[in-house]
Amino acid sequence: MKTKGALIWEFDQPWAIEEIEIGDPRRHEVKVRMEAAGMCHSDHHLATGGIPMMGFPVLGGHEGSGVVVELGPDVEDLAVGDHVVLSFIPSCGKCPSCQVGLRNLCDLGALLLGGAAVSDGTHRVTARGQDAYPMSLLGTFAPYAVVHQTSVVKIDPDIPFEVACLVGCGVTTGYGSATRAADIRPGEDVAIIGIGGLGVAALQGAVHCGARYIFAVDPVEWKREQALKFGATHAYASVEEATAACAEITAGGMAKKVVVTVGESHGTDIDTWLGITAKAGTCVVTAMGPLAENAATLNLSMLTLLQKRLQGTIFGGGNPHYDIPHLLSMYKVGRLNLDDMVTRTYRLDQINDGYRDMLEGRNIRGVIRFTDEDH
Repeated sequence: MKTKGALIWEFDQPWAIEEIEIGDPRRHEVKVRMEAAGMCHSDHHLATGGIPMMGFPVLGGHEGSGVVVELGPDVEDLAVGDHVVLSFIPSCGKCPSCQVGLRNLCDLGALLLGGAAVSDGTHRVTARGQDAYPMSLLGTFAPYAVVHQTSVVKIDPDIPFEVACLVGCGVTTGYGSATRAADIRPGEDVAIIGIGGLGVAALQGAVHCGARYIFAVDPVEWKREQALKFGATHAYASVEEATAACAEITAGGMAKKVVVTVGESHGTDIDTWLGITAKAGTCVVTAMGPLAENAATLNLSMLTLLQKRLQGTIFGGGNPHYDIPHLLSMYKVGRLNLDDMVTRTYRLDQINDGYRDMLEGRNIRGVIRFTDEDH
């Protein structure tokens, strides 16, 4: 079918809304009518080349929610009309990683930047007559998507689409970074560095875990104000400022758990983040850095002598097929504030405005809302 999508044809260029063609679903695949797509910072990394796909053009978008409209052969546990969230990492439940409980590290994830479908290694999307590379094999910046069933999670139909799309990546990643990767315990002091979609989700996770003091760090004053509304006890413009305040408030104990959710991480910042981390504390780096960057600056002696842990994590260390509906169930009963995380909604043709707002610090999360005209 012919539709449209937001494409990148070369690095450091704006998103282009152009006609694309999407193939029919094949074995174990479904076609989804997209209703909403979250504008995650990772898609901006595609535009800058920080996360390079295997080729151009790239069809962006890896947070999305919608309705199943067509099934390919042998699809299990899904039906036409189901409301679904697309998981940015597939979870097959059968590979060695899934079998040992690391479903966020499903072996199918190795294929995400290649652009070719899991089912048969061919491409489902073309633009200007050539193969296109959908982000995370999803491409949610289009009104329709054909995706593998391992990336599709059924949800309750009464969840608003603009809220549901957030758990396809950002909320699940941030919340799990606090509750699983950092393993925050009641009474511990926590620092959240970077208050965007992931940071606010991590902040809510820290609140739910019973953290005592939560130090939020972001250079944007409005985001610091939002952090306090979401449950932070203190907010600072820089890590250096937060480190000094944390030392005073905790009598030198510092933050037992630190979660880094900045827009782009760099190795030169590692030692700064470890500086606010307590003895025997954990610093969780959730933020993505440029794929080609491989140098980090840290004091190895202090890492050893103070027995600190530097922990990476992806998708919050959880199981998307469990965590996505679980987090949405928390939202339904008022235990997880997702509504206030959606700062603004945009049409697809406003995508460059949305990313400009993100980069200039005006959004916690911007969401593209598709319309009948798009479909």
